[in-house]
Amino acid sequence: MIKITNDCLEVTIAEAGAELQSIYNKQTRLEYMWSGDPAFWGKKSPVLFPVIGGMKNNSFQYEGTTYTLPRHGFAREQVFEVEDKTADSVTFTLATSEETLKVYPFHFKFSIIYSLRENVLDTTYLVENKGGETMYFSVGAHPAFKVPLVDGEDFSDSFIALSETEVAPIYRVLDTIVVDTNPTPFFDNTNKLPLTKELFYGDALVFKELKSTSMSILSKNNNHGLTVTYKGFPYMGIWSAKDANFVCIEPWCGIADRADTTGILQEKEGINQLEPNESFSRTWSAATF
Repeated sequence: MIKITNDCLEVTIAEAGAELQSIYNKQTRLEYMWSGDPAFWGKKSPVLFPVIGGMKNNSFQYEGTTYTLPRHGFAREQVFEVEDKTADSVTFTLATSEETLKVYPFHFKFSIIYSLRENVLDTTYLVENKGGETMYFSVGAHPAFKVPLVDGEDFSDSFIALSETEVAPIYRVLDTIVVDTNPTPFFDNTNKLPLTKELFYGDALVFKELKSTSMSILSKNNNHGLTVTYKGFPYMGIWSAKDANFVCIEPWCGIADRADTTGILQEKEGINQLEPNESFSRTWSAATF
C-alpha cells in the first residue's frame, strides 16, 4: 500500500490496479471510501481501461482480428509500478506487455497520478500512444463512497446534488453487459437525486446528456459530504451493489457497448483515439468536508 498525506487528508492506494483504498480527512475524522465488504462488492475504486462497461460478446474486432476483453478492461487486475512519489502525490504506471497484447493490440503507457491539495484528492489519467498506429481506448473511474458517511444514519438520509438543473434520461444496462439503445426518462428539471437502496436494483444509472460537471453526496442531517468534479468526462454512471452502503460516482471517457453495436472497435460509441506519440489527459477530483 502507498500512502500520501497533507495537513488535511491521508489517502491510501494499492499497487494492484492502482486502486484507491481510503480517503481519510484528519479534520472531520471521517473515512469517505467504501469498506470493500466482499459480501456486497469487494472492490473500492477500480480504474477502467482500455474499455468501460461491457462489450457485446465480451469481444471487439480490430483489423480483421477478434479480441476478448472482460468488462471494464484489464487495468484493474494489473499491478502498476510506482514511477514517482512525494509526500502528497504518487504516480502509478502500466505499460504494454505480452499479456496485454493478446487482448488489446496497442502499445501504450497508462499513468494514474494521485495528488492532494488541502481537502481535495485529484486523480489524473494520462494515456500515451507508444505505437506506430492510431490507438483506440476508453478510460474512466469507479470510486465507491461510503453512504451514509456518518455512522448511525440511514442510507436514505443522503442525497446527490448536481451542479446543474437537469433534464436527462438514463440508458438502462441490459443483461449487465450492454446499454439500451433507447433512453428512459429520468431527471425532469431537477438537480437533486434522493438515494434509496431500491434505486439501484436495476443496475447502474447511465447518463450521456448531463450538463453538470460536478455532483455532491450530502446528508439531510449534517454538513459533511463530498463533491466529485469531472469536467471533460462526457459520460456518467451512478451505481451501488444491491443493499450496500455505498454509492459509486463514475466519470467516464467512454461507455459500454450499445445493444446494436457492430463490434468494430473504431465504430464503438464514445471511443477515444490517439495518434502515435500523442497523449490524452483527464482529471477528476473529490473534495471532502
